[in-house]
Amino acid sequence: MTRTRPFLLAAALLASTALSAFAGEADDQIKAPVLRAAVNVTGEIVRVGDLIENAGVAANVAVYRAPDLGTTGVLPAAQVVAALRSHQVIGVDVRDIKEVAVTRLARAIDAKEISAAVAQALDHRNGLGDAASLNVSFDQPVQDLKFDASTSGALAPTNVRFDPRSGRFDISFELGHANGTSPTKLRYTGTAIETVEAVVLTRNMDRNEMIRSGDLQTERRPRADLGGAEPASRELAVGMQMRRPVRAGQPLKATDLAKPDLVQRDQAVTLIYQTAGIYLTTRGKALESGTEGDVVSVLNLQSKRTVTGRVSGRGQVSVDIAVAKPLQTSEAEIPAPVSVASRLPSSATPKAE
Repeated sequence: MTRTRPFLLAAALLASTALSAFAGEADDQIKAPVLRAAVNVTGEIVRVGDLIENAGVAANVAVYRAPDLGTTGVLPAAQVVAALRSHQVIGVDVRDIKEVAVTRLARAIDAKEISAAVAQALDHRNGLGDAASLNVSFDQPVQDLKFDASTSGALAPTNVRFDPRSGRFDISFELGHANGTSPTKLRYTGTAIETVEAVVLTRNMDRNEMIRSGDLQTERRPRADLGGAEPASRELAVGMQMRRPVRAGQPLKATDLAKPDLVQRDQAVTLIYQTAGIYLTTRGKALESGTEGDVVSVLNLQSKRTVTGRVSGRGQVSVDIAVAKPLQTSEAEIPAPVSVASRLPSSATPKAE
């Protein structure tokens, strides 16, 4: 008996060593579960596989209900470990994690995206301009929307109605889902107004006033404010003069502008007489206002005669000089000489001897 005990003990030690070696080999093949600090989920349930890495066969076990769409919930790490333990998930490596943040992913559609979808549905419809020029307002305040992360695609219009007289619209949309569920249906009503980029006066301006850059600012205005006329651009307006009085805050039309007068009525001007080889100037008084190229009447202060000329510059009027051309005739145009005999009366014709 005394010899058997050492043998049994040795056998037991060998068996223990073998089991330890086998266990060590198994530990090398199966990795320990590790807690995650941040978790993203797409559904309504948080599962073991969402919370830890290397969850194994327990990955699909439900643990928590997910937060609301698009929101994040925070759980103490100790609470998470206790919940996992209740589902027979033990030995979780928490590292230095104190809290676990769980975020439920969502498809968000804000009011700006909805407004853009309405404008796109009305693009060039019933006389409207392009979508970018439309100002859309809704009958009810538009709320930001959140859908399940499986929601895909854009808002697709299924029924579009627009009355060009009142500017009212009634549009239905569908929003598809990747998981095969029925699409979400949305409907919006309101008013759409076409706008244009216009230059607006910053002060009241009278007829014939010169427009400077500081007199203008650029705004988007309803096209109806222009009464069907083309809006004036800043580049066109600066340096021009007003054709009519316009109040501050009103958009400028192209028809409101005129070229600046280079000659004002009763202004002292320079009269220029010019032709080939001749260039004369004298003083005059403008009897009319005019811009470049206009024909105006001017009093020649030297001769006291009224002449007409074309405005050629600031304070300058050019007068055309008529030059007599020499008579040019060909031999065919010179009349043939008339015989004297043919002009005498028959009684005066000399008789032959």
